[in-house]
Amino acid sequence: MSDDDNIYRVDARDLIGLRGRALRLKPARALAARSALAGAHRSRFRGRGMDYRESRHYQPGDDIRNMDWRVTARAGDAHVKVFDEERERPVVVLADFGPSMFFASRGVFKSVLAARLAALIGWSAVSRGDRIGALIFNGEHRELPPTGGRRGQMRLIRALVEAGSPEQGLHEAAPSAGLTHALTRLGRVARPGSLVFLLSDFYTMDSETAHHLTRLARHSDLSALQIVDPLELAPPPPGRYAIGNGRQTGVIDTGNRSERERYARHFERHHAAVRALTEGNGIALLQCRTDDDPAERLGAMLAARRPGGRGESGAPDTKRDDRGATGAAGATVRGAGMP
Repeated sequence: MSDDDNIYRVDARDLIGLRGRALRLKPARALAARSALAGAHRSRFRGRGMDYRESRHYQPGDDIRNMDWRVTARAGDAHVKVFDEERERPVVVLADFGPSMFFASRGVFKSVLAARLAALIGWSAVSRGDRIGALIFNGEHRELPPTGGRRGQMRLIRALVEAGSPEQGLHEAAPSAGLTHALTRLGRVARPGSLVFLLSDFYTMDSETAHHLTRLARHSDLSALQIVDPLELAPPPPGRYAIGNGRQTGVIDTGNRSERERYARHFERHHAAVRALTEGNGIALLQCRTDDDPAERLGAMLAARRPGGRGESGAPDTKRDDRGATGAAGATVRGAGMP
């Protein structure tokens, strides 16, 4: 394992240092907001606020402080003012820190990449006046209700550092620690109208995941970042490669053609299932590799969500990534084990 702790361990100073890059991210378009990561979102609810909407007849129970005396005098009967209330938009990150996330053959552990993406989203949100919340699952679930300002962001960073400990990846995940169970609990954190980012490799999704994701997508604006290692996109060059999960070791033999084909089919089935899960719910999906720059990839997702980047149905542009997907010759596989 590398001597550089930042490759496999989530570091608070590293996440704090992403603040400057997050401020340069271009916000995305959102259906009910001025931008996906922007504050001062116009609420669908009517109430007291900055923007006058209309005057209407007084109804029992209306606040007399909202009386429109000019219209009342002119019309001869009581009228009240109605305002559009300005509210910040909650931004919620669902971050997967299950055992399969503590792995990499290039770049950094998936868990470290997920933490960096979550921190970038958080910094961008709070800088624009939004509240940031999270649901982090790693054998157990930690819920962070959306909170604004630096306090909300530092609370998120502390939770990411704790969940991203490499020792965490050595523990078996509980049966209830999968993506489906996390989505059922997400409703406690992500209220209707929230902007939700799913950060996961999606290896713990099951037959019930689509049902819960569909329910969530009805009331929230969802985006998904599938975190992958290059070895999950294409097998390495022919050879024998040692792998381990901290307790056991094994060998992947890619010298045999039929084994290489079986290897490729296994991961392609998984990627196809993730695409079907997200596209079926109109959710923007972007793959982010462990050797990618997280700020650049997040910026690419936000750019794709701007007007012109999505079709009439709201589905994202699904053009294949043009960076290629080749294995690393002589790659040293490090981590808690292949998913």
